[in-house]
Amino acid sequence: MKFTLEYPVESPTAADGFLHPEAIRQVCQQAEASWFSALALSEHPAPSAKWRRRGGHDTLDPIAALGFMAGVTSTIRLLTNLYVLPFRNPYLSAKALSSLDLVSGGRLIAGVGAGYLRSEFAALGVDFDRRAELLDEALAALWSIWMDPEIPVSGRAFGAVDELWLQRPVQRPHPPLWIGGNGRAAIRRVVEYGTGWMPVISPPEYAASMRTVAISDARQFGSAVDTLRGRLDAAGRDPNKLDIQILCPEVDLDDEPAVRRTRDMLDELAGYGATWAVVHADGSSLDAAVDYIKAFGETIIAQPRFQTEAP
Repeated sequence: MKFTLEYPVESPTAADGFLHPEAIRQVCQQAEASWFSALALSEHPAPSAKWRRRGGHDTLDPIAALGFMAGVTSTIRLLTNLYVLPFRNPYLSAKALSSLDLVSGGRLIAGVGAGYLRSEFAALGVDFDRRAELLDEALAALWSIWMDPEIPVSGRAFGAVDELWLQRPVQRPHPPLWIGGNGRAAIRRVVEYGTGWMPVISPPEYAASMRTVAISDARQFGSAVDTLRGRLDAAGRDPNKLDIQILCPEVDLDDEPAVRRTRDMLDELAGYGATWAVVHADGSSLDAAVDYIKAFGETIIAQPRFQTEAP
């Protein structure tokens, strides 16, 4: 299993200071030194104060921030978790994501989704009720732009009219494309376009707040993975080449029984098909975050059960 660090600014209780460039550098370099395989940021260009007060968090533009993170690291991958494709014209998404892949030397993982905050869609002038349709349109366009960048692509409200000159991303045929969501539409999108799936395993009430179908426990997760693998096989795709990322629960690394339970839970989810796990570090201070990242690497990531070869 590989591990992604969600940058600590994404925590609702994160201390001030994580937006400072020196903090970003320290956190990202420690993650790379501690055997994390990716860094992640979500996208919220216009979140409401109500959302922030009810458990939201500070945000950075993921393309800008991950580009900075690429410049202060050398090998760790850069995950958009999630980049909301319905927010913008697909050509703008393709340019931003391809540019990040280029400036990072081919380290982008493009995690994409539909978005869920109605007020944010309103602020951006996008029809919230069309977000599923817009996501499907954008996925098809993004895939086409990456595969055949010179061929014009058109949609309901956009359309290139002549042969184009666009830079290809470093990774061929395109960067890994991971799709978020739990429902049938998400499964369909993964089968059609995805190289990865990012489900949310959570209580039904949390899934409802994210406007997705609930996957409440490991068994339901395993059943969903079986469904997805069957669909991939029927489509002539190799199910074993799909990445699946889940959330690692927060764990007190000084509590050995809690650490054992976390290792066992990750083992169980890996048995059902999970290949990546997202980790939230202690965001109470910069020092606490750096210490937590280092300790997580030593107590979890470096364990032989999670490595083909221990670091």
